[in-house]
Amino acid sequence: MTLIDSLRTQARAAPESGIVAVVNYGRLREGMIPLWAGEGDLPTPQFITDAASKALAGGETFYTWQKGIPDLRQALSRYYARHFGKSFPEEQFIVTGSGMHAIQLALAALAGAGDEVVYLSPAWPNFDAAAAISGAVPVPVTLDHSGNGWSCDVEKIAAAITPRTKALFINTPSNPTGWTADRETLQAILDLARAKNLWIIADEIYALFHYGHGRAPSFLDIATAEDRILFVNSFSKNWAMTGWRVGWIKTHPVLQQVFENLIQYSTSGVAQFMQRGAVAALDEGDAFIAEQVERARAARDLVCGILGASGRARFTVPQGAFYLFFTVDGITDSRAAAFDIVDKANVGLAPGTAFGPGGEAFLRLCFHRRLDQVEEAAHRLAKWMKTV
Repeated sequence: MTLIDSLRTQARAAPESGIVAVVNYGRLREGMIPLWAGEGDLPTPQFITDAASKALAGGETFYTWQKGIPDLRQALSRYYARHFGKSFPEEQFIVTGSGMHAIQLALAALAGAGDEVVYLSPAWPNFDAAAAISGAVPVPVTLDHSGNGWSCDVEKIAAAITPRTKALFINTPSNPTGWTADRETLQAILDLARAKNLWIIADEIYALFHYGHGRAPSFLDIATAEDRILFVNSFSKNWAMTGWRVGWIKTHPVLQQVFENLIQYSTSGVAQFMQRGAVAALDEGDAFIAEQVERARAARDLVCGILGASGRARFTVPQGAFYLFFTVDGITDSRAAAFDIVDKANVGLAPGTAFGPGGEAFLRLCFHRRLDQVEEAAHRLAKWMKTV
């Protein structure tokens, strides 16, 4: 038996990220415009780094509350009051070591070996892989795509539910499609979960990156205190903190000890000085978020205009998040196309094959960058399309 053969089946089967494969192929190319990852191009704002630096210099380097320092959980309560109009006590918040860690803890709490978790696809690939590694069975339900854009057929979700289903994973606004559920769709999903006694893992990380009027609709708009919903979130997107690896879970207060225990036996908590930066992000960062959303809106409109004018790209203008998920006439293998684009256009995109069923023919472009870079990348892509 080889070393690899002696590992758990789930660990051996963990797939290489289709996004990272393209990143590793092209990351050192001179002049590369990297639009493959889900992050902007600005560093973390100074008001956040200053708060963390001050705490670090002040000696806040010891073990701390596994569930998060009280100041941060109170700041999360204030954040939800401002943006969602809801009053939640600090006991409903658990600080995690990233949004990914929040998802892993949610899965650890809800789904074990052989249990099924239904999710909407195309989807951020980490959820599917994390569920499989945990021993659960991820079950994709594809969003519908037509000339009217992306939509969710709740009856397809219902058809995918079996006696082994434990939870529904709902990401809206969506990475990669930009699909954003309206209140009626959220209500239908919640009604289904209630009827089937299922949990919902609600990933609303892009709720404020919404190009309608105000934030995107949320399960918080319709849920009661006793609904079985775990909200997973991250500081990464709103406040340009992707490298910090800090996130949170919003849950019912009676579950706080359970999740505190899960943190104890996984990461034992987030560094206190980093949490001080997160407090500053929440309390002082609303203007920064608003600026980022408007910057992303301008970049979205720019890239859609250029690629739309090419006559080769097909897409729906995204309602939320900061990705353009598009197809190119004549291209069926998006993985091969992504590598070809690196070679010939020096632009980095994520292949739709990385996002599961329904995404195979698409490419994902992150437009959350400087307008001049987005414009140059779009022109390079339009030129590349003429060659294929």
